[in-house]
Amino acid sequence: MKELLKGLSAESPVLIAGPTASGKSALASEIVAHQGGVIVNADALQVYDCWRVLTARPSAEEEAALPHRLYGHVGAHQTYSVGHWLRDVTGVLKQGQRPVIVGGTGLYFMALTEGLAEIPPIPAQVRAMGDTLRTSDPSALVAALDPETAARTDLKNLARVQRAWEVLQATGRGLADWQRETPAPLLPRMACAAFVFRPAVDWLSARIDRRFDLMMAAGALEEARAALPDWDPTLPSSRAIGAPELIAHLRGDIPLDRAVEAAKLASRQYAKRQRTWFRARMGDWTAVDPGA
Repeated sequence: MKELLKGLSAESPVLIAGPTASGKSALASEIVAHQGGVIVNADALQVYDCWRVLTARPSAEEEAALPHRLYGHVGAHQTYSVGHWLRDVTGVLKQGQRPVIVGGTGLYFMALTEGLAEIPPIPAQVRAMGDTLRTSDPSALVAALDPETAARTDLKNLARVQRAWEVLQATGRGLADWQRETPAPLLPRMACAAFVFRPAVDWLSARIDRRFDLMMAAGALEEARAALPDWDPTLPSSRAIGAPELIAHLRGDIPLDRAVEAAKLASRQYAKRQRTWFRARMGDWTAVDPGA
């Protein structure tokens, strides 16, 4: 890491992507502490105010020590998309500080560096239909997609499938068709120093398990308990890794030890999906092995 920092310009924007628990936030903090700038969140779950412990958001002390933006600024029941995030990042960039953008949501980075199609808002009734199908008949969402969009979508990622389905239903045009009209990117890839963490699988799995134990000790179950009265599994905020498992325990469906093991498994599976996505889409980013 020290060698990496030696060759890093203090002027260029920095992008740091990586799977969950890989240590990418520590690198962002080190860069800003030594070179200045502002740490900008690029994790779709760390935007929600209801999850600090369970999403490994920076602590209040860490946020006070260095400038952080776009962490915990969205309510649990608010709609927040990649388009919302890109508009928020635009506001951060206008403040003039050098951004160090860090997170695990690959789609955020692609929208930032490749541009994002200007798709009209999805009506509430269409979104409600999508939510229902996602839980009751997800295969119907896949079957309804136009061939071009289906070919370009990770069909195992139901959030992406639902989004594509909603766009088609609301506009009559496939998501791939909209994407052909994508405007210029906010931060072109070549204007940034871009790093992607590629840890060894066993190293990362051990960190994931250890970190979830630390989350439990730090109050993750209490966070879930606070969310229980208004719990809605269709909300994007409810996709926080580990939240459904802890909610199931609080409802008496499974014992705590099984909930913890299921949450760790879900975290490892999520990390695998992230690694696959990064390999496919970030081949020209500088690879970093945090365990080396």
